[in-house]
Amino acid sequence: MAMALYEPGLGYYASESPKFGHLPKGRDGGGSDFVTAPELTPLFGQALARQVAQALQATGVDEVWEFGAGTGALAGQLLDALALLGQSPRQYTIVDLSGSLRERQRAALARHDGVVRWVDRLPETLAGVVVGNEVLDAMPVQLLARTGGVWHERGVGLDTAGALLWIDRPTQQRPPIDLPGDHDYLTEIHPQAEAFVRTVAERLQCGAAFFLDYGFPEAEYYHPQRHMGTLICHRAHRSDSDPLSDLGQKDITAHVNFTGIALAAQDAGMDVLGYTSQGRFLINCGLLELARDAGARENAMMQKLVNEHEMGELFKVLAMAPALCASGWVPIGFVAGDRTRRL
Repeated sequence: MAMALYEPGLGYYASESPKFGHLPKGRDGGGSDFVTAPELTPLFGQALARQVAQALQATGVDEVWEFGAGTGALAGQLLDALALLGQSPRQYTIVDLSGSLRERQRAALARHDGVVRWVDRLPETLAGVVVGNEVLDAMPVQLLARTGGVWHERGVGLDTAGALLWIDRPTQQRPPIDLPGDHDYLTEIHPQAEAFVRTVAERLQCGAAFFLDYGFPEAEYYHPQRHMGTLICHRAHRSDSDPLSDLGQKDITAHVNFTGIALAAQDAGMDVLGYTSQGRFLINCGLLELARDAGARENAMMQKLVNEHEMGELFKVLAMAPALCASGWVPIGFVAGDRTRRL
C-alpha cells in the first residue's frame, strides 16, 4: 500500500495526475478521482476556522500545522477566515509528501506568501494547532484475515506469470478486540497511523490537534458483521475493492479506528478533548449561521457536509491536546453531542 501510494515517480500521490475535484476523470486526462470537504464548499473551512481560532487563543500558540493539505483549498479557507476573526497565525506550516501537490498548493496560496511554508518532516518539537483532514485514512494499513479459524497476515506476492496475487501467512497479530466465532473475517490494523499520532503527541509541546476523517470507534470498526473490512479504492469518482489492479493510478484507503488513534495519543501524553460526528462538529462551530447568507449552491453543498446519509455521520472529528494545554477550555466543536465515552 505504501509503494502504491507514495513510491517516487510511480505512486498515486507521487504522480502529476489531478486527484481532487467535482468531476470524474475523462479520456482527456482531466477531471478527478474524488472530492473532499474543502472542495465542496468554503463553508467547511470557515466553520473549522472558528474552532482553530479558539484553540489558538486558549492555548496561547501562534502557529497552525496542516498535514496532507491536498489542493491547498482548506489552508486558504482557514487563513482567510482566521484573518476575519482576528486570529491570523504567525506561520502556517504544511507537511505533505507529494511534490506535485506541494506545487499546486503554492499556486493556490500565493496570496499568503510569507505566512505559509512547506516541510517534509516534523521538527523535534513544535507548538501550534494541528489540523488533518482526510490524512489518517491515506496511511498504509496491514490486512488481517481469519480463514478456517486461523489468523493470517495478508500480503502481496507474484504468481508464476508475474501477476500480483494475495498471499496469506499465519500470524500472531490480532485485531485489538476479540472477534467472537470462527467465521472468515477480513479487517485492518493501523500501526502506521497510530505511530504517526504518537509522534505528533510526543513532539507537540503546546496547542491542540484536530483530525477529521471517515471511520468508527473500535467496537463498530471490528463488529462481527463487518467481515469484509473497509479497504477500498477510488478512481474517477468510482470505488472498487481491488487494490492490486491499476497500481499507482487510484487511491487506496481504509477507514480510521478512532479508538486506536485516541489511545495512541493518550499513551504519548495527550488528553482527548472531544470526539463527535462531522455534522455535529460543524454545526457546533456555527456552520448554519455561516450558511445563512450563502447562495443556493453553497447551501446544497453544506447539506452534504452535515446530512447523516452523506458525510455528516460517516466522518468523525477527534480533538486532542497535551495535558498541560488541555485544561481550562472546552472546544466549541464538542459543546453538544460529544461521543468521547463511546471510544
